[in-house]
Amino acid sequence: MARVLIVDDEPNMLIGLKDNLEFDGYEVESADNGEDGLNKILTNTFDVVVLDVMMPKMHGFDVCKKAREKGIKTPIILLTAKGEEVDKVVGLEIGADDYVTKPFSLRELLARIKAILRRTENLDSPANPVKIGRLELHFESYNAFENGMQVQMSHKEFELLKFLWEHKDQNVSRDLLLKEVWEQEATTTRTIDNFIVRLRQKIESDIDNPRIILTVHGIGYKLISKA
Repeated sequence: MARVLIVDDEPNMLIGLKDNLEFDGYEVESADNGEDGLNKILTNTFDVVVLDVMMPKMHGFDVCKKAREKGIKTPIILLTAKGEEVDKVVGLEIGADDYVTKPFSLRELLARIKAILRRTENLDSPANPVKIGRLELHFESYNAFENGMQVQMSHKEFELLKFLWEHKDQNVSRDLLLKEVWEQEATTTRTIDNFIVRLRQKIESDIDNPRIILTVHGIGYKLISKA
């Protein structure tokens, strides 16, 4: 049974999500403010965290950022009432894996949760580490190392890099990445570009002259296997 943590300060939202997720077969815990939510994330094991952005005591972005800084790799779905692209991009850049904009349908949120769990459960990369640029990557355990030192990467960064590696030396469009990695075609392609910048900072020797993740103008990107 998958364990889900819901962090939201709206009582009706919290109760409604908890009841419906439990009805759908999930084990659910909840917190009604950012501080309590972060404490539960750091001291318990969850399969997915559903995290509201606007909350008392600690902003959802801060909760997400601090969790990632502590090495927590649990997938995080942000709930936000803000529709501006910049807020979505910021959320993804600090380590969130997905976002749902309020108001949303319960069916949509359940679909996002199931998609994340499916990707996690079906992760079938070989046990042997993969060397990409400066990093040694263990896709099956979501761990990355540089010269023996662990490098912090978000769940979504691993999934994006894994997809590029599985399609190495091929042109991969931004639309395909959004569809296969994020499983949502409506998201702006700027999301992909921001994640690519972050990956380049971690794997390229010279970020201004990338040799591993190349931009294919008018299409998307290509990961070079023997750079």
